[in-house]
Amino acid sequence: MEGIIGSKTRIRLLVKFFLNPAVTSYLREIAAEFGESTNGIRLELNRLSEAGLLESSANGKTVRYRANDRHPLYPEIKAIVGKYTGLDALAQQVFQRLGDLKAAYLVGDYAQGKDSGIIDVVLVGKVDDLVLRELVQKVESLITRRIRCLAVSPAEWQKLVDKQTFVRPMLAWSAE
Repeated sequence: MEGIIGSKTRIRLLVKFFLNPAVTSYLREIAAEFGESTNGIRLELNRLSEAGLLESSANGKTVRYRANDRHPLYPEIKAIVGKYTGLDALAQQVFQRLGDLKAAYLVGDYAQGKDSGIIDVVLVGKVDDLVLRELVQKVESLITRRIRCLAVSPAEWQKLVDKQTFVRPMLAWSAE
């Protein structure tokens, strides 16, 4: 994506907001997360907002930003971000080959819109561990990111949800 979009900061912002539309953030929070100056972040936030790709809402002096899911290009940008991060390939292969999979949940940094290089996934259902390891190796080589998977039964998943083990937001895929 670096060859198409000249600004690395803009790419990081697109990943942050379009990977999971539930993510909201404000200028200083993003600057600290990215390790960049607020001026550079502000410039890119303004550009994306002026293009209508981000929405903003003020709460006192703090302005929070989020992806504009009503923008006509929203589905395409979300798909591009999915391809860029490799999540689309992971989801497609997982559901096709893993066995009796009920759902898959993206948790951790990526679910919060942070491109940390490690993708955490919880798989709910009966999973073939050998096939899972094989798929993870293949997908990791394609996307240059590490994948950590946790396979649980539907009952175990419900216990984790009840105990609030995973911090929201999460992205979910359903086998149905």
